[in-house]
Amino acid sequence: MKLLKTLCLLLAASLLCPMVSIAGAEEAPARTAQDIIEEMAVYYGTYGAEADEKVSALLEELTAIDPTAGAKWASIMALWKSVDGDLPLNYDVLPDGLPDTDELCIVALGFQLNPDGTMRDELVERLKVVLASAQKYPNAFVVCTGGGTASANPEATESGRMAEWLMEQGVSAERIIVEDRSLTTAQNAIYTFDLLKERCPQVSQIAIVSSDYHIATGVLLFGAEATLLAEEAGSETVHIVSNAAWKAPSGHLSAMFQCGALIELSGDVQTAFDIYYETYDIHELPPLN
Repeated sequence: MKLLKTLCLLLAASLLCPMVSIAGAEEAPARTAQDIIEEMAVYYGTYGAEADEKVSALLEELTAIDPTAGAKWASIMALWKSVDGDLPLNYDVLPDGLPDTDELCIVALGFQLNPDGTMRDELVERLKVVLASAQKYPNAFVVCTGGGTASANPEATESGRMAEWLMEQGVSAERIIVEDRSLTTAQNAIYTFDLLKERCPQVSQIAIVSSDYHIATGVLLFGAEATLLAEEAGSETVHIVSNAAWKAPSGHLSAMFQCGALIELSGDVQTAFDIYYETYDIHELPPLN
C-alpha cells in the first residue's frame, strides 16, 4: 500500500511538472527583437556610456534571434555613441572637399513656424547656412524638411516656407525638394529617404544643416535610417558625410529625446511620443548591475 501511494505521488508529480512549465511559458513569452531594441535604446538614453556593458549584452541577445537586426543596431548604437561624444561641427557653411555634383544632397531641417505661418528667426538663420552651402556647392540638391506646424494657418508648412525663401535668394527650383509631411526629426529622415529614392537615386552623400544643438540628432537619425534601409549593415547606399550649423544662443536635445526618435524609426510611434512628452515611465528600468 505504501509503495502504491509512492507511485501515485510520483505519477502526479510527473504530470504536474509539464503543466507548470507550460503555464510558466505562457506567463513569460519570448522577447521580440522590438522589445530588445527599445530596452537597449532606453538604457543608453538613460545611462549613456555607463550602459555599454548592458547594451553589448542586449546586442548579443538581439543577434541571437535576428542576426541582420543585430548587426544593424550594433552599427546604430556605435553611431549614437560617436555623435554623443565629439562630433565636429562646421559653422555657417559646409566645409571644403565635398563633391560638387548631384550625388550630394543638402538636407535642411525645419523648425516650428509662427502661428500665422511665418518663419521664426531661428529657421531663417538656419536657411542662411543652407543658402551659403548651396552657393558653395551649386550642383547639389537641397531638401527642405518639415510639415504643417502653424497653429492658425493649416496651409503653411515649414518646408514650403523654406523653399520659397531659398528661391527668393536665387536657388533654382529644380534643385529644391520639398518634404512637407514630417512633424518629427525621425519623420524628416524617413520621408527624405523616400523622396530621394524616388526622385534622385543618384544621391549618395547627405550633409545635414540645422542649429548646432540639433546637428547630432540629425546625423544620428539620418545615419540610422540609412542603416535600417540597407540590406545589411555596411551596405548603405547613402552616407551622412558632413554638416553645417547655425550657432544658436540656446537649445538642447537630451539623449532620451534621441532614444525616442530611434524608437520611432524602429516603428513604435506610441512609445516614441511617450518619451517626447516625458510620459514614458523609466523608473522600473532594472539597474545596470
